[in-house]
Amino acid sequence: MKDTLITRRRLMVNAARTAAGLAAGLSLTTSCVTRREGDRQTAVRLPKKQSEGFKIGVCDWTIGKRSDPAAFELAKRIGLDGIQVDFGGSNERTPQVFDLELQRRYRDEAKKQGMEIASFAFGAFNEVPYKSDPRAVGWLLNGIDYAKDFGIDVILMAFFGKGDLRDDPQGIDNVVHNLKNAASHAQKSGVTLGIESWLSAEQHMDIIDRVGSPAVKVYYDVANSHKMGYDIYNEIRRLGSLICQFHAKDYDDLYGKGSIDFERVRAAMDDIGYRGWLVMEGTKTPLGIEESCRYDAQYLRGIFPAKV
Repeated sequence: MKDTLITRRRLMVNAARTAAGLAAGLSLTTSCVTRREGDRQTAVRLPKKQSEGFKIGVCDWTIGKRSDPAAFELAKRIGLDGIQVDFGGSNERTPQVFDLELQRRYRDEAKKQGMEIASFAFGAFNEVPYKSDPRAVGWLLNGIDYAKDFGIDVILMAFFGKGDLRDDPQGIDNVVHNLKNAASHAQKSGVTLGIESWLSAEQHMDIIDRVGSPAVKVYYDVANSHKMGYDIYNEIRRLGSLICQFHAKDYDDLYGKGSIDFERVRAAMDDIGYRGWLVMEGTKTPLGIEESCRYDAQYLRGIFPAKV
């Protein structure tokens, strides 16, 4: 898939943003792909269905459709409300979903299937770390623009693999430095940047406090935090409105059969007044991907109904 071309004006705007957001010691590169203003689509926002309760979605990579609009049809067949779309990207290529033709396909397929995008995600940050790679810094700024055009208000920022922040104070300092610039752009665009990492609630809160922007929150993955030994039910209550969205996951088994007590998760959500998306990120698929996701979705529906 060919990348979108760069105009001088757009390059200068994003280069300035990137330079402002880079931590000391990082050099600016021109590898960040931006859009030509002349090619940019008029913002056509995907319709948002109002809900008084919960919506159940799935990560497109969980169902084997990373950065692929075909994820809508499969998620609908499973019985879900929408998907979390990964922007794509790696050391070898720029994010696929930056391509305008692919974006048109997403809009068309979402309308055709009557499905929604719960949020966008930068899984590529696990390989191209936001804490140290100038490309990731530029990608996030562009991703904010695309999210705004789609009317999507949450972008997940992954901090695993090469992007892990545990025992890396310099990496955290770099992230804080870079996020101060990105958060300003996100806030103006009505987009929230959700940090998903192995860190504790207190460590996340410290980062958010240092950035100093309401546009930076936590993307809370119940299984990741449980795996780290954190009391997830208390962490949810402690973070409260600092959580922008949730991943439903269990490392041990199908939902309801493993180590995550989703009824207690729901009680904690009730205490902080959370209503919205619960996005499945499966790790155990003993029934096959589709049937396992259908089982998990039906289980979650009993605890997280569309209307409360």
